[in-house]
Amino acid sequence: MKQNRRTFIKSGVLSGLAASTAALHAADLQPTPTEIKGPFYPIQAQKDKDFDLTQIEGMSGLAAGKHIFIEGVVVDTDSNPIEDVTVDLWQANAAGRYRHPHDPNTAPLDPNFQGWAIVPSGVKGEFRFKTVFPGTYPAAEGWTRPPHIHFKVSKRGYVELVTQMYFPGHPLNEKDLLLQRKTAAEQPTMIATQSREDPETYQFRIVLQKA
Repeated sequence: MKQNRRTFIKSGVLSGLAASTAALHAADLQPTPTEIKGPFYPIQAQKDKDFDLTQIEGMSGLAAGKHIFIEGVVVDTDSNPIEDVTVDLWQANAAGRYRHPHDPNTAPLDPNFQGWAIVPSGVKGEFRFKTVFPGTYPAAEGWTRPPHIHFKVSKRGYVELVTQMYFPGHPLNEKDLLLQRKTAAEQPTMIATQSREDPETYQFRIVLQKA
């Protein structure tokens, strides 16, 4: 049985991320860089879009691959947390295949991987979800995409953000045609930080601009 959302968030506490956010200066934060949505934004309806992508409601199996946690916080450019933001995220499974009918990748689908989640940020702008470490996949001849997670983040009064989160230290980051289009200052803001206390937890800050 899946954990309920309250228990799940309490179990994570998000203490490290909250502490780092509190230490931010209240000025000079740039909005998180935008990125293309890509061709695999979910188009098929699914009932289960909760924070745990490793198990589908009503099924007993678990998603294949390394299970990880993503702890996030959404703030404005003055570093104020933003409550009740809609955080919409989707990704490839551990084999690099999207749960999308038009994905040409021949890697296997995972019937136990949810692939898509929509979660709200809490009163401190925080969100947390459980997923699998996404696999790499061929995007074009000579171009293999590094592991990444897509985000669409929105709330009335703010500019909607579509972006991608990358994982630290992956060698394909340095060759990715999308990430490498960003400036040297922008690239680190799109790469998650691995928790020192728990190597299976990654932390990601999202900065929204007021409309």
